[in-house]
Amino acid sequence: MNSDPTPHSAVQPQRTAPVAPVSGATPPARRSLLRAALTGTAVLGAGLAIGAEPAVAAPPTAAPRKRPTTAEEALRELAAGNRRWRTFRQQHPDESPAVRQALTTSQHPFALVLGCIDSRVPPEMVFDQGLGDLMTIRSGGQVLDEAVLGSLAYGVLELGIPLLMVLGHQSCGAVKATVQADESGEALPAHIQYLADQIRPAIDHSKTGDARVDATIDANIRLIRSRLAAEPDLAAKVDSGALTIVGARYELTTQRVHRIG
Repeated sequence: MNSDPTPHSAVQPQRTAPVAPVSGATPPARRSLLRAALTGTAVLGAGLAIGAEPAVAAPPTAAPRKRPTTAEEALRELAAGNRRWRTFRQQHPDESPAVRQALTTSQHPFALVLGCIDSRVPPEMVFDQGLGDLMTIRSGGQVLDEAVLGSLAYGVLELGIPLLMVLGHQSCGAVKATVQADESGEALPAHIQYLADQIRPAIDHSKTGDARVDATIDANIRLIRSRLAAEPDLAAKVDSGALTIVGARYELTTQRVHRIG
């Protein structure tokens, strides 16, 4: 395709006199830089923003769901969530942009879960819950100390959480180590011995082998629940009907959570 461009030598650039900026006014380039800096998107080089993400369409948002306000409602929600988890029908609730934004100013968890540190038993996953739904405290074998008690008290006394669940689990390593150390008489390393000392009163000596470990897991859940129920501040909430404390156990083989009386 032929073209007839104007010869380069014939194109004369237009010259204009520079315009002096108005006294006291900020030049446009500086105004843009200041505006970018104030909004956290200062420009670097050719249009690249420091720390900024590429512009993408916002995903659909869902309004925050109605949260349980009583222990009975909380237990039903946890049971429903665990059923979704073990049947591979997770909903991954409360992760939407709307929920994330709402949680920047307040939180209203509906259940407090004291669980074990075991990596296979994360409460938010086994109950299919999302951001702001559960307050979780985890220690080896659900062992209590001042930090754990203070954390639990905060959830109950300051946030008004109506349900406190002690969640043990099948094949608990802390319980197994305690039983084995009790049988062998050997001390455990460093601070692990503290965990064993707290769990040892729950050892079920009426059984042997794996059955002893399994029975001790249940007994330890009951022991911790009874200790919590004896805490004066928590007991007062239980007596007033504002708090329910329950024991439960997670089965690794079936992914089911069930109550321990």
